[in-house]
Amino acid sequence: MRPFRPRSNIEQLVAHLRGEILEGHLSGAMPGVSRLVEGLGVGTKTVLAAVEELERDGYLEDQGPRRPRRIVAPETVGKTHTLRIAILHHEPLALALGYMIELQHVLEQAGHDAFFTGKCLIEMKMDVGRVGQLVRQTGADAWVIQSASSEVLEWFVNAGVPAFALFGRRQGLSMAGTGPDKVRTYRDVVRRMAALGHRRIVLLTLKARRLPEPGVSELAFLEELAAQGIPPSSYNLPDWEENPEGIRKMVDSLFRVTPPTALLLDEAYLFHAVKHHLSQRGIRVPKDVSLICTDPDRTFSWCQPSIAHITWESGPVLRRVQQWATNVGRGRKDLRQTLAAAEFVEGGTIGPAKDGPV
Repeated sequence: MRPFRPRSNIEQLVAHLRGEILEGHLSGAMPGVSRLVEGLGVGTKTVLAAVEELERDGYLEDQGPRRPRRIVAPETVGKTHTLRIAILHHEPLALALGYMIELQHVLEQAGHDAFFTGKCLIEMKMDVGRVGQLVRQTGADAWVIQSASSEVLEWFVNAGVPAFALFGRRQGLSMAGTGPDKVRTYRDVVRRMAALGHRRIVLLTLKARRLPEPGVSELAFLEELAAQGIPPSSYNLPDWEENPEGIRKMVDSLFRVTPPTALLLDEAYLFHAVKHHLSQRGIRVPKDVSLICTDPDRTFSWCQPSIAHITWESGPVLRRVQQWATNVGRGRKDLRQTLAAAEFVEGGTIGPAKDGPV
């Protein structure tokens, strides 16, 4: 005899709503959360959790912000084909990122065969020809591409390969994708730095984010500089060689003539590399220069003083990728792009500008 385990309120609600769908009592558009709360007499958190569970199980389909979820016809629920999904990561260190490891697990839990490619985008220098060769040699059913250039993502669109843009230059392309909404947070960072007296603010970001022209977040950074009375130029968003020696040369060049008083660094590994190089040069953080990372990282919780950074929840991002994989497995076209909420977290690596406004 199996041990008895009482079901939670969420499990009971999921079972009830699933039954309503299977029996045809619910069809078309799913009632909103407030209507379900009122009609079923349960709490909002319970309803939200149950709805998310039904969405993961394929009974509901998200139609985007401020639109009701669509109820999936019962006869199509569970008819998902197993996909061989290749995860094309941006650079080698990405394999150690918590959300990338979790991404593989989420896709596998959904019944797919998910794996990381043998080569990454940086190793292939974002070369479209080499990416195409990798795709042909891999033979995957679908692809998740991390932090790719617009040229690489456009190749996937033109090739007709089912692909999902995880971050990267996806704006304006007919493909599914997701990432944190950093436009507002970049503006928040610039405003805070300006309030602390900083005028020489520099953003060091990856090549795919600044060329052939700045991305939407980078444009927001430059626009907010102008709004704060700081004329933006190539000084604020410089080009640099994307390798360990290149970042050190860039930092040395910046501090040679007109030292920045605030540095924004894209990716945690760049943050740690720059902070280490500055300490070797005797440049103090935040007394001489403030440092902000534009992404969260698990290592930050071990740092003292705390690290100023932009944070975002990986949950909505991972669920969006899983939803896309489910739709592709069911033969449905899914090109929707979403944004996850992000916020600026102040930390001990920022402070007043050393020399005041210049």
